[in-house]
Amino acid sequence: MSEHSPKSEQTPEKDKEQPLVQHLLELRGRILKSLIAVLVVFAGLFYFANDIYVYISEPLLANLPEGSTMIATEVASPFLAPFKLTIVLSFFLAIPVILHQVWGFIAPGLYRHEKLIAVPLLVASILLFYLGIAFAYYVVFPLIFSFFTSVGPESVTVMTDINSYLDFILKLFFAFGVAFEIPVATVLLVWSGVTTVASLKEKRPYVVVGCFIVGMIMTPPDIISQALLAIPMWLLFECGIVFARFVKSRKGVEEEA
Repeated sequence: MSEHSPKSEQTPEKDKEQPLVQHLLELRGRILKSLIAVLVVFAGLFYFANDIYVYISEPLLANLPEGSTMIATEVASPFLAPFKLTIVLSFFLAIPVILHQVWGFIAPGLYRHEKLIAVPLLVASILLFYLGIAFAYYVVFPLIFSFFTSVGPESVTVMTDINSYLDFILKLFFAFGVAFEIPVATVLLVWSGVTTVASLKEKRPYVVVGCFIVGMIMTPPDIISQALLAIPMWLLFECGIVFARFVKSRKGVEEEA
């Protein structure tokens, strides 16, 4: 009688497949939890969709000439524009839950010293993303809308379409939210050993030029909004260098361990 039966020969393959299946099931569960979090926030905000849109449009409305209003050039725009804004806002507000699910999925594969730095970076990334959106709304919007509405010909009445305005501000929200993640990205690059603080300092002139190029790509074609994105990006890069000085590279920590 053979020592190894067909069943025992298939067992190792099943053992290898089982963890993969478990990971996929866990990933599906965490994605569903993230979607549920977004839907719950959306359900709570949908009743106030019109009020939210009015609040978001205040920076433009405050700078429109007297007698001018926003308009809807499509039949469904009065409903779809606030609806779309509420969905995006729900996703933004659910980001802590989404990142928590991401953390729960990747945390078991991290070493203890990796978790010690990953948690602060995770929290910082959430706060910086919200800070970028707040900076865009409270600082950038009033400046650029004041500029846009004041430089047009006198014979032109400014009456912005609500869909066009929504696309414009969402683009800026995303651009500033991502741009404010630069300190986290800088620290991660140094921690992972991809680069060093000294190397980043040497590349500072290229980074400054890159910030203005990114500002030109990610913002509308005007100097004000480009500068308002590029300059904070450069300053955030400098902040990232300052914090990166206190971080040891991952390779160095593993060698010490």
